Amino acid sequence: MNVATLREGISYQGGLLALFSTVTAAALVIAAVYTSPAIHVAEQHDLETSLAQVLPQGYNDNNLLQDVVHVKDADGVDVEVHRASKAGALKAAVFTTSSSGYAGPIVILVGISRDGVVQGVRVLRHNETPGLGDKIDEAKTNWIHAFEGKALATAKWLVKKDGGDFDQFAGATITPRAVVKAVKEALEFHQAHLDAIYASK
Repeated sequence: MNVATLREGISYQGGLLALFSTVTAAALVIAAVYTSPAIHVAEQHDLETSLAQVLPQGYNDNNLLQDVVHVKDADGVDVEVHRASKAGALKAAVFTTSSSGYAGPIVILVGISRDGVVQGVRVLRHNETPGLGDKIDEAKTNWIHAFEGKALATAKWLVKKDGGDFDQFAGATITPRAVVKAVKEALEFHQAHLDAIYASK
């Protein structure tokens, strides 16, 4: 085979590959630019729906998506706190927290009234075992509602197997332990930062 011809073929194939790569990258960038606003709107809608689920009706005098403060936790991590108003006064806070479950982090959204009572909890993300640990999902069972109405001083923040107030799952105790721990830590964070959370902007 002629070496010059072979080299020309290799150069041609390399150039063609580069061209296809450039066109593909450009298409991805254009798609991202045009779909980003729609994705943002959908994410905001999902967040607004989740915020409403962890608060009782009536805590909606203000825009929960816009009334936000940032508070540092004990480790210096910035926590975004959504504040809820009722009858013109700030009455509750909603924020995310997490704990390590059996198969990775479990991220939850917690709504807490100003007097330190849990109003609602929802699991946002988890990788727990289907049929066992996924019972923390509201779509699977009502277990997550057991936190409603509880405060630091009015519950034993452990699963029943450990002497606490919350049910565990057969074959999956690690998962409910993690959620109980996360909710308790959310209450402790709320209690420790009351002034910062409810301060006037």
